[in-house]
Amino acid sequence: MPATEHQQSFLGRISIRRNQVIAMDGNHEQELEVLELFQRHTGDRFADLLSHPEDYPFSGEPFLSISWLRKLVDVLLCCEAEFKAVLIMGRDPSQILKPPLDRLLIDFMERAVKVLDICNAVSSGVDSIRQCQKLAEIVVSALEQKPIGDGQVKRARKALSALMSALTIDDKENNHSRYAERTWSFGRRGSNSGGNHKDRATHGSFRSSSMVLAKNWSAAKQIQAMCSNLAVPRGGESTGLAQPVYIMSNVMVFVMWALVAAIPCQERSGLSTHFQIPKQFVWAHSIIGMQEKIGEEWKKKEKKGSAGLLEEMQRMEKLGQSLIEFADGFQFPAEAEKLEEVAARVAELAEICQRMEEGLMPLQQQIRELFHRIVRSRTEILDLLDNGKASQPII
Repeated sequence: MPATEHQQSFLGRISIRRNQVIAMDGNHEQELEVLELFQRHTGDRFADLLSHPEDYPFSGEPFLSISWLRKLVDVLLCCEAEFKAVLIMGRDPSQILKPPLDRLLIDFMERAVKVLDICNAVSSGVDSIRQCQKLAEIVVSALEQKPIGDGQVKRARKALSALMSALTIDDKENNHSRYAERTWSFGRRGSNSGGNHKDRATHGSFRSSSMVLAKNWSAAKQIQAMCSNLAVPRGGESTGLAQPVYIMSNVMVFVMWALVAAIPCQERSGLSTHFQIPKQFVWAHSIIGMQEKIGEEWKKKEKKGSAGLLEEMQRMEKLGQSLIEFADGFQFPAEAEKLEEVAARVAELAEICQRMEEGLMPLQQQIRELFHRIVRSRTEILDLLDNGKASQPII
């Protein structure tokens, strides 16, 4: 069943909570069925992402390509919608105030704030990829000219030099002006944050505290912080609401980790060592498979210092190196065989630019949608907690 269909089926089944509060003691079997469905849907979605990526072009899109990342973000959006339905829809607020769920939700909302930070960093990274695309388009425009002369090769060589410099940037030196246009230290709930969360939501909810990205901001440290306090539910917790909170936390961590690995972000060193997902969960099998594959690629990336694992950027880097060799050894008139080889590489580079043109903006829009979705969900959870506290009798 397609993801959108089984999501609608799931939301339809859980919508009975709108008119009837389900208490764990009163309808335990029904609650367990909902939790089981959430696990199964999560596992199915990630299994679809992992299915035969090596069979490209027959499978649709290659692993870690722009189109694959768009599917990955869509999976997170679908999981987030179902998670919110499980946690909030028709829920008696007093249920989520019981320990350990109250503490787990506080940790979860802190992770959500870090997701917002990373969403903005990834969106900025997409902008940097678009600059690489523009440089590659200059190369294509110059080398598509017939006949290719010294002027065209010099123009292409200049653009190629800038392109290769951008594609081999060191993460530790990414405090570049293009990464320093904005920061993402979002307001957190508390007495020092200035008003209650409803007031903050009215005025933009998560407001940047500074207009310049801090030099010590680290995508890797954000991922590491998201993994802190991420403990496997045990005992009675494993069959209650702690379970979907744990699943959704792992889903958020993995998707953010994959995006940071693929898209240029500030300071990503040691990214492959920052989290592990327990293997005993059925929903985790496909995530672990993708995690292992990305981790191996990341280790190669760190050795050669390339800007990211995005499939289009990897191909662009290889083509750029080949075209630089051609430009460095160019003598007019070039041999016909050499020109044919160059034409094939230029056509491939043009195809990559086209895929970037078609996919980068929708990917960036999805990231923004995710950002706003997380803000709304976080506010709704805070509202539920506040309502639960307000309904408790004063002793």
